[in-house]
Amino acid sequence: MDLGIAGKRALVTASSKGLGRGCAMALAEAGVDLTLNARGAAALEATAAEIRDRFGVKVTAVAADITSDGGRAEVLAAAGPLDILVTNAGGPPPGMWNDWSRDDFIRALDGSMLTPIALMQAALPGMMAQGWGRVVNITSQSVRAPLAQLGLSNAARTGLTGFVAGTARQVAPQGVCINNLLPGTHETDRGLSFDRAVAEAEGIPLAEAMARSTARIPARRYGTAAEFGAMCAFLCSVHAGFIVGQNILMDGGAVNLTM
Repeated sequence: MDLGIAGKRALVTASSKGLGRGCAMALAEAGVDLTLNARGAAALEATAAEIRDRFGVKVTAVAADITSDGGRAEVLAAAGPLDILVTNAGGPPPGMWNDWSRDDFIRALDGSMLTPIALMQAALPGMMAQGWGRVVNITSQSVRAPLAQLGLSNAARTGLTGFVAGTARQVAPQGVCINNLLPGTHETDRGLSFDRAVAEAEGIPLAEAMARSTARIPARRYGTAAEFGAMCAFLCSVHAGFIVGQNILMDGGAVNLTM
Protein backbone atom coordinates (compact mmCIF):
# COMPACT_ATOMS: atom_id res chain seq x y z
CA MET A 1 0.00 0.00 0.00
CA ASP A 2 1.24 3.47 -0.90
CA LEU A 3 0.96 5.45 2.33
CA GLY A 4 1.02 8.76 0.45
CA ILE A 5 3.60 10.40 2.71
CA ALA A 6 6.77 10.31 0.59
CA GLY A 7 8.63 13.58 1.04
CA LYS A 8 6.96 14.41 4.36
CA ARG A 9 9.11 15.42 7.33
CA ALA A 10 9.01 13.53 10.63
CA LEU A 11 10.56 13.69 14.06
CA VAL A 12 10.83 10.39 15.93
CA THR A 13 12.16 10.54 19.49
CA ALA A 14 13.94 7.70 21.31
CA SER A 15 14.51 6.20 17.88
CA SER A 16 17.96 4.62 18.04
CA LYS A 17 16.62 1.28 19.30
CA GLY A 18 13.46 -0.70 19.93
CA LEU A 19 10.00 0.52 19.00
CA GLY A 20 11.12 4.02 18.08
CA ARG A 21 13.63 2.57 15.66
CA GLY A 22 10.92 0.35 14.20
CA CYS A 23 8.73 3.41 13.59
CA ALA A 24 11.60 5.32 11.99
CA MET A 25 12.37 2.40 9.68
CA ALA A 26 8.76 2.09 8.54
CA LEU A 27 8.42 5.82 7.90
CA ALA A 28 11.68 5.84 5.94
CA GLU A 29 10.45 2.93 3.84
CA ALA A 30 7.41 5.08 3.00
CA GLY A 31 9.75 7.84 1.80
CA VAL A 32 9.61 10.15 4.81
CA ASP A 33 12.62 12.34 5.66
CA LEU A 34 13.54 11.97 9.32
CA THR A 35 14.97 13.71 12.32
CA LEU A 36 15.99 11.07 14.84
CA ASN A 37 16.72 11.65 18.51
CA ALA A 38 18.12 9.65 21.39
CA ARG A 39 20.59 10.20 24.21
CA GLY A 40 23.24 7.75 23.00
CA ALA A 41 25.13 9.16 20.02
CA ALA A 42 26.75 5.91 18.82
CA ALA A 43 23.56 3.86 18.51
CA LEU A 44 21.72 6.85 17.05
CA GLU A 45 24.31 7.45 14.35
CA ALA A 46 24.34 3.74 13.48
CA THR A 47 20.56 3.73 13.03
CA ALA A 48 20.67 6.94 10.98
CA ALA A 49 23.37 5.52 8.69
CA GLU A 50 21.44 2.28 8.16
CA ILE A 51 18.26 4.16 7.26
CA ARG A 52 20.09 6.41 4.79
CA ASP A 53 21.73 3.41 3.12
CA ARG A 54 18.57 1.31 2.93
CA PHE A 55 15.97 3.88 1.97
CA GLY A 56 17.80 6.91 0.57
CA VAL A 57 15.85 9.45 2.62
CA LYS A 58 17.28 12.47 4.41
CA VAL A 59 18.12 11.69 8.04
CA THR A 60 19.26 14.17 10.69
CA ALA A 61 20.44 12.65 13.97
CA VAL A 62 20.46 14.75 17.15
CA ALA A 63 21.85 13.18 20.32
CA ALA A 64 20.20 15.06 23.16
CA ASP A 65 18.03 14.63 26.24
CA ILE A 66 14.57 15.35 24.85
CA THR A 67 13.16 15.73 28.38
CA SER A 68 15.29 18.83 29.02
CA ASP A 69 14.38 22.28 27.75
CA GLY A 70 17.74 22.67 26.05
CA GLY A 71 17.72 19.24 24.46
CA ARG A 72 14.17 19.69 23.19
CA ALA A 73 15.00 23.08 21.71
CA GLU A 74 18.04 21.61 19.93
CA VAL A 75 16.03 18.75 18.44
CA LEU A 76 13.14 20.96 17.31
CA ALA A 77 15.51 23.46 15.72
CA ALA A 78 17.21 20.68 13.76
CA ALA A 79 13.88 19.18 12.69
CA GLY A 80 12.32 22.38 11.40
CA PRO A 81 8.68 22.37 10.26
CA LEU A 82 7.09 18.98 10.80
CA ASP A 83 4.38 16.98 9.06
CA ILE A 84 4.69 13.99 11.41
CA LEU A 85 5.64 13.67 15.08
CA VAL A 86 6.22 10.34 16.83
CA THR A 87 6.86 10.70 20.56
CA ASN A 88 8.54 7.94 22.49
CA ALA A 89 10.53 7.58 25.69
CA GLY A 90 11.84 4.83 27.89
CA GLY A 91 9.41 4.11 30.69
CA PRO A 92 10.00 4.80 34.39
CA PRO A 93 11.38 1.97 36.54
CA PRO A 94 9.08 -0.58 38.19
CA GLY A 95 8.53 -0.81 41.92
CA MET A 96 6.05 -0.78 44.78
CA TRP A 97 3.61 2.02 45.59
CA ASN A 98 5.60 3.06 48.64
CA ASP A 99 8.97 3.08 46.84
CA TRP A 100 8.47 6.39 45.07
CA SER A 101 9.04 9.94 46.23
CA ARG A 102 7.62 13.13 44.79
CA ASP A 103 10.83 13.55 42.77
CA ASP A 104 10.31 10.12 41.23
CA PHE A 105 6.84 11.13 40.10
CA ILE A 106 8.11 14.42 38.69
CA ARG A 107 10.76 12.58 36.65
CA ALA A 108 8.13 10.15 35.37
CA LEU A 109 5.81 12.99 34.41
CA ASP A 110 8.63 14.86 32.67
CA GLY A 111 9.58 11.84 30.57
CA SER A 112 6.25 10.22 29.76
CA MET A 113 3.72 13.06 29.90
CA LEU A 114 5.12 16.60 29.88
CA THR A 115 7.76 16.04 27.19
CA PRO A 116 5.29 14.62 24.62
CA ILE A 117 2.92 17.47 25.44
CA ALA A 118 5.67 20.05 24.92
CA LEU A 119 6.59 18.48 21.57
CA MET A 120 2.98 18.56 20.44
CA GLN A 121 2.62 22.17 21.52
CA ALA A 122 5.66 23.01 19.39
CA ALA A 123 4.59 21.02 16.31
CA LEU A 124 0.82 21.44 16.16
CA PRO A 125 0.61 25.12 15.12
CA GLY A 126 2.58 24.47 11.93
CA MET A 127 0.57 21.35 11.14
CA MET A 128 -2.70 23.22 11.65
CA ALA A 129 -1.56 26.11 9.48
CA GLN A 130 -0.78 23.79 6.57
CA GLY A 131 -3.98 21.81 7.06
CA TRP A 132 -2.35 18.41 7.56
CA GLY A 133 -0.41 16.60 10.27
CA ARG A 134 -0.02 13.36 12.12
CA VAL A 135 1.04 12.69 15.72
CA VAL A 136 1.54 9.23 17.19
CA ASN A 137 2.41 8.91 20.87
CA ILE A 138 3.92 5.59 21.92
CA THR A 139 2.45 4.93 25.36
CA SER A 140 1.71 1.53 26.92
CA GLN A 141 -0.93 -1.16 27.34
CA SER A 142 -0.96 -0.05 30.98
CA VAL A 143 -3.22 2.91 30.16
CA ARG A 144 -5.97 0.40 29.36
CA ALA A 145 -5.08 -2.19 32.01
CA PRO A 146 -2.70 -0.93 34.72
CA LEU A 147 0.30 -3.06 35.64
CA ALA A 148 0.73 -3.14 39.40
CA GLN A 149 4.52 -2.77 39.41
CA LEU A 150 4.48 0.12 36.93
CA GLY A 151 2.72 2.74 39.01
CA LEU A 152 4.91 5.59 37.77
CA SER A 153 4.22 4.67 34.16
CA ASN A 154 0.51 4.07 34.80
CA ALA A 155 0.15 7.56 36.25
CA ALA A 156 2.24 9.52 33.73
CA ARG A 157 1.04 7.82 30.56
CA THR A 158 -2.59 7.98 31.62
CA GLY A 159 -2.16 11.73 32.11
CA LEU A 160 -0.84 12.00 28.55
CA THR A 161 -3.81 9.98 27.32
CA GLY A 162 -6.20 12.43 28.92
CA PHE A 163 -4.45 15.40 27.30
CA VAL A 164 -4.58 13.74 23.88
CA ALA A 165 -8.27 12.88 24.24
CA GLY A 166 -9.22 16.54 24.28
CA THR A 167 -6.48 17.96 22.09
CA ALA A 168 -7.04 15.49 19.25
CA ARG A 169 -10.61 16.71 18.87
CA GLN A 170 -9.55 20.36 18.93
CA VAL A 171 -7.08 20.03 16.07
CA ALA A 172 -8.93 17.50 13.89
CA PRO A 173 -10.88 20.23 12.01
CA GLN A 174 -7.53 21.48 10.68
CA GLY A 175 -6.60 18.08 9.24
CA VAL A 176 -4.34 17.04 12.12
CA CYS A 177 -4.79 13.55 13.57
CA ILE A 178 -3.37 12.59 16.98
CA ASN A 179 -3.48 8.99 18.20
CA ASN A 180 -1.74 6.82 20.77
CA LEU A 181 -0.15 3.46 20.05
CA LEU A 182 -0.11 1.13 23.06
CA PRO A 183 2.51 -1.63 22.99
CA GLY A 184 2.39 -4.80 24.98
CA THR A 185 5.58 -6.84 25.26
CA HIS A 186 7.85 -6.68 22.23
CA GLU A 187 11.23 -8.18 21.44
CA THR A 188 13.19 -5.11 22.50
CA ASP A 189 15.72 -4.42 25.24
CA ARG A 190 12.96 -2.83 27.34
CA GLY A 191 10.52 -5.64 26.68
CA LEU A 192 12.97 -8.37 27.62
CA SER A 193 14.29 -6.57 30.71
CA PHE A 194 11.36 -7.82 32.80
CA ASP A 195 12.04 -11.43 31.79
CA ARG A 196 15.71 -10.99 32.62
CA ALA A 197 14.78 -9.67 36.06
CA VAL A 198 12.51 -12.69 36.70
CA ALA A 199 15.15 -15.11 35.46
CA GLU A 200 17.76 -13.57 37.76
CA ALA A 201 15.46 -13.39 40.77
CA GLU A 202 14.27 -16.99 40.44
CA GLY A 203 17.48 -18.51 39.12
CA ILE A 204 15.86 -19.84 35.95
CA PRO A 205 16.96 -19.62 32.30
CA LEU A 206 15.83 -16.56 30.37
CA ALA A 207 14.06 -18.84 27.90
CA GLU A 208 11.89 -20.23 30.70
CA ALA A 209 10.95 -16.76 31.90
CA MET A 210 10.05 -15.78 28.34
CA ALA A 211 7.99 -18.94 27.88
CA ARG A 212 5.94 -18.08 30.97
CA SER A 213 5.30 -14.58 29.67
CA THR A 214 4.34 -15.58 26.14
CA ALA A 215 1.97 -18.22 27.51
CA ARG A 216 -0.13 -15.36 28.88
CA ILE A 217 -0.40 -13.72 25.45
CA PRO A 218 -3.07 -15.14 23.13
CA ALA A 219 -0.77 -14.70 20.13
CA ARG A 220 1.78 -16.85 22.05
CA ARG A 221 4.69 -14.64 21.10
CA TYR A 222 6.12 -11.18 21.61
CA GLY A 223 5.59 -8.44 19.08
CA THR A 224 8.32 -7.19 16.77
CA ALA A 225 9.56 -3.66 16.27
CA ALA A 226 8.90 -4.03 12.52
CA GLU A 227 5.19 -4.77 12.86
CA PHE A 228 4.81 -2.05 15.48
CA GLY A 229 6.51 0.37 13.11
CA ALA A 230 4.20 -0.63 10.28
CA MET A 231 1.15 0.31 12.37
CA CYS A 232 2.78 3.60 13.32
CA ALA A 233 3.46 4.40 9.66
CA PHE A 234 -0.15 3.63 8.75
CA LEU A 235 -1.42 6.01 11.45
CA CYS A 236 0.85 8.65 9.90
CA SER A 237 -0.46 7.98 6.39
CA VAL A 238 -3.03 9.72 4.20
CA HIS A 239 -5.34 6.75 4.85
CA ALA A 240 -5.66 7.51 8.58
CA GLY A 241 -7.40 10.87 8.35
CA PHE A 242 -10.57 9.59 10.03
CA ILE A 243 -8.77 8.04 13.01
CA VAL A 244 -8.81 10.66 15.77
CA GLY A 245 -7.91 10.42 19.45
CA GLN A 246 -7.72 6.64 19.56
CA ASN A 247 -5.70 4.31 21.82
CA ILE A 248 -4.67 1.38 19.69
CA LEU A 249 -3.41 -1.72 21.47
CA MET A 250 -0.63 -3.79 19.93
CA ASP A 251 -0.31 -6.49 22.55
CA GLY A 252 -1.15 -9.80 20.90
CA GLY A 253 -4.46 -9.86 22.77
CA ALA A 254 -2.87 -9.73 26.23
CA VAL A 255 -5.25 -7.09 27.56
CA ASN A 256 -8.60 -8.84 27.96
CA LEU A 257 -11.22 -6.25 26.98
CA THR A 258 -14.53 -6.32 25.19
CA MET A 259 -14.23 -2.70 24.04
